[in-house]
Amino acid sequence: MAGDAASRAIGSAEQGWRVLRRWAGRHAGFFTTRQVLRTGCGSRVRAGLGDGSVTRAGIGVLRLAEWPEGPLDEYAMWAAWFDGAAVVSHQSAAELHGFGSLCPRFLHLSVRAGRPPVTPRLAVVRRSLAGADVESAGPFLVTTPVRTVLDLAEGDIGQAALNEVVADAVAIDRCAGREITDAGARLSPRAARRMYQALAVA
Repeated sequence: MAGDAASRAIGSAEQGWRVLRRWAGRHAGFFTTRQVLRTGCGSRVRAGLGDGSVTRAGIGVLRLAEWPEGPLDEYAMWAAWFDGAAVVSHQSAAELHGFGSLCPRFLHLSVRAGRPPVTPRLAVVRRSLAGADVESAGPFLVTTPVRTVLDLAEGDIGQAALNEVVADAVAIDRCAGREITDAGARLSPRAARRMYQALAVA
């Protein structure tokens, strides 16, 4: 009887570890302590920290050591923090798409749910985005080129910076001018004026 219970516990722990690895695999090897608790494989993770197969990436965030470091790790790490419910947006999305030279000081995320971490690094906007406004960038999500342009037109970047963003988006063929114009019908009058001005000089 005790042996059966031990077998079930081991089987459950192994299953939890497989689930955790699948979650981590979606976000370049990153996972959170909350996910560890949900999968019930804390002892396996502690052992991994001891033997080096798991590393600490930040407060409440860990990583499978087998994943190589990459230039987009920070985006993947925060995607893991929000259980995949975060989308890179605004200036950070423009930088990823190669639009303009905004050089954002913060990592901009649009998040529909989840508790943001205590860090000055993130600029978090609470909102839900339609599926058509989001695309996959591998281990994280990013707003589409058109949605990125619309977000910046609605924001507070200067007109010259917006002009550069729109010009780049059109020049590298990530957005067609007509596509931006059609999407602009959803904007406020102020944002629409800014965007149409940017298109006029693109």
